[in-house]
Amino acid sequence: MSRGSTNSVWVIAEGIGGRIPGVCLELIGKARTLGDTLGGEVGVLLLGYGIQEQVDELFHAGADVVYLGDSPVYEKYQPEIFTETIVPLSKEVQPQIILLGSTFMGREQAPLIAARLGTGLTAHCIDLIINEEGILEQKIPAYGGMMTIVCPEKRPQMATVTQGVFPMPDLDMSRSGKIIPVEPPEGLRTRVETLKVVRKKPEGVPLESAPVVIAGGAGAGCAEGWQEIEDLAKTLNAAVGSTRPAVDEGWTELETMIGQSGKMVHPEFYIAVGISGDMQHMVGISGAKAMVAVNNDPQAPVFEQVDYGIVADCREFIPILLRKLREKGDL
Repeated sequence: MSRGSTNSVWVIAEGIGGRIPGVCLELIGKARTLGDTLGGEVGVLLLGYGIQEQVDELFHAGADVVYLGDSPVYEKYQPEIFTETIVPLSKEVQPQIILLGSTFMGREQAPLIAARLGTGLTAHCIDLIINEEGILEQKIPAYGGMMTIVCPEKRPQMATVTQGVFPMPDLDMSRSGKIIPVEPPEGLRTRVETLKVVRKKPEGVPLESAPVVIAGGAGAGCAEGWQEIEDLAKTLNAAVGSTRPAVDEGWTELETMIGQSGKMVHPEFYIAVGISGDMQHMVGISGAKAMVAVNNDPQAPVFEQVDYGIVADCREFIPILLRKLREKGDL
């Protein structure tokens, strides 16, 4: 007997460390919209330990049902154990849609679940829409524009979404729902075990909440050029962002990457330094209030997407700007 609605929309939440990441609440808000369109319920699957107190927050965000696995077995993220819990329950409840955050955990968990369920998966979506046929349209940037991916036959339809793509839902403190206990799989011997989790405290201004973001790309040219971008960010008390080429060159960490496969930011002021303006990056800063680009190519696509453009070699422009700012003396 199924324990849920076949038109249900699921969110696989994360409860590791006793807290619910913001992206999970954002996805619950979006799931609420999708579930209302389909006429189905919103289910949230939450695995962790000592997380009973977090359940009300899920209901307040829009969940109807919470499948709760609260056990020492789930205290640390264990890919095989989590998969062996989620897959049988998914087969029983048969949700139409399963959403996961594009976090380190979600990016690993989603393909494991999709492969076991024999269905498709779209990563790093920037929009989700139910079309007239009742099928989930999964939007991603591609080929300089937007691509729609659908999974017309297999179920569930699965997608991952980065934090910041959807707004945080308005919490309804009067909402409540049903809790269904979930038990860990018995007799499972895992090949990989998580022994310890070390959380690194980020340096500088947090990227997702920074009012000013300075992002660099391949145009930085080298590690010394990248250091100039970081110096400018420190001078302006800004967060440092990046594109994929800067990460691939080893100038910066993956955590600074903005875009489809990185982070979504919503600063008051955004400066793009040596960035061409590919769609994969620009979708990540669509919420910026004012945008400036510095690029030595007057035909760079980035100039069509920002408010102000400076045609200059960033290796020459930034040292001059830094000198002027320091001469001014009030920054």
